Formats: sequence, C-alpha cells, structure tokens
Amino acid sequence: MHTLFLVAMMAPIAVVTTAATPVAIPLETAIRQTMAASAAGWNAGDLARFMAVYADDAVFVTPKGLLRGKSAIADKYRPSFRPGTMGAGNSRGTLSFAFLEMRGIDPAHAMLIARWTLTGSSTVETGMTSLVFERRGGAWKIIADHSS
Repeated sequence: MHTLFLVAMMAPIAVVTTAATPVAIPLETAIRQTMAASAAGWNAGDLARFMAVYADDAVFVTPKGLLRGKSAIADKYRPSFRPGTMGAGNSRGTLSFAFLEMRGIDPAHAMLIARWTLTGSSTVETGMTSLVFERRGGAWKIIADHSS
C-alpha cells in the first residue's frame, strides 16, 4: 500500500519534469533558420544582423589570405551596406542561399555547402560557400567561411 501511495505521489512530479524539458531543434532546421536570419539582415541593409551568425573568433578565407575575427569580416562586407539608410537594402543586391550539402560533424559542429546568389537590379552574382558551424550557448555560429 505504501509503495502504491509513493508511486501515485511521484507521478505528477515526473510529468512536470518531463514537460519542462525543451525540445531540441534539429540541426538542419536550426542552421537554415540561422542562415535565413543572416540573409534577411543583408537584404535589410543591417550589417550587425547579417554578421550575427559569425563567432567572434571566426576566420574567413579570401583570395589574399585569411581574415581573422568577426570585426575584420564585417570590415570586408561594410562597403556593400548603404550608410545612413537602415532598411534600404544592400548595394550588391538581394542575398539568397541554395543549400547543397549539410552534415553534422559531431554534436557541436556542422558543415554547410551552399550556393549564394546576389540578385541586383541589373546583375546577378553567384558563388559557392563552405561554412563550418559551432554550437555556442545554444546558437549555431560560423567559425570558418570560405566563399568564392
């Protein structure tokens, strides 16, 4: 009888504990959402929002070498953003991504290969990007970017 009473008393606690556990967003969904938010920042002309996906210690591969750190990467992109016209867009066009391959490397790292496209009023630029993400504080951040 005491065992039945104890089980009956603990059942609501188990339900409450289980109900409070957050549901993890699948890797691919989380990274797609992160990249969509970054592209939305680009398209709104908001450099800080575009750069939010990068880790502070990220590296970016350029034809001339490596850019080290989020601020150096932001400096590379800054000329594309129209100064003083928040929300007016980006001088290079509207950014979109086509995801080609996404792989989890381990629970804290993932790789994305995508095609980026910038659609301007009279031009279209496109290229490839290889991104390595690291899960930091519940968010996926780019730690390495090689875009061409």
